[in-house]
Amino acid sequence: MSVHVYGLGHIAIEVDDLEKGIAFYQDVFNLEKLDDGEGDAFFKLGEHQFLAMFEVDEVKPDRTRHFALIVRDDKQVMEVREKVGKKYGLTLEPRFRCDFRDPFGNRIQVIDLHDESMVWLLPYQEVQKTGITFSD
Repeated sequence: MSVHVYGLGHIAIEVDDLEKGIAFYQDVFNLEKLDDGEGDAFFKLGEHQFLAMFEVDEVKPDRTRHFALIVRDDKQVMEVREKVGKKYGLTLEPRFRCDFRDPFGNRIQVIDLHDESMVWLLPYQEVQKTGITFSD
């Protein structure tokens, strides 16, 4: 038997203030909260994945570990850059278009559907709906 991975089910992050974490991700990324409980919250990411948020006493940021969120286009990437910088005072990571650490130290990379490395997404229904094409 060989294993076949169909995609990512979820990612999990840690925050030291759950209510602030919920507010940040809803404000910056307009994420739909699916559920929450004692010390956790879950958000819809696209059509098939979710973000799990867990409250901990102390967050310990990592140097290179991160996750990437895909937005529609460069305009939305720039909207995220502006909001995290001006509203939240967060610093963008050098050498990257839109990499930053959330207020809890989790590193996030924001990319858009025009990134040619995203060509593998073409079969997904939500990408096809956008009408995006990739040049040769």
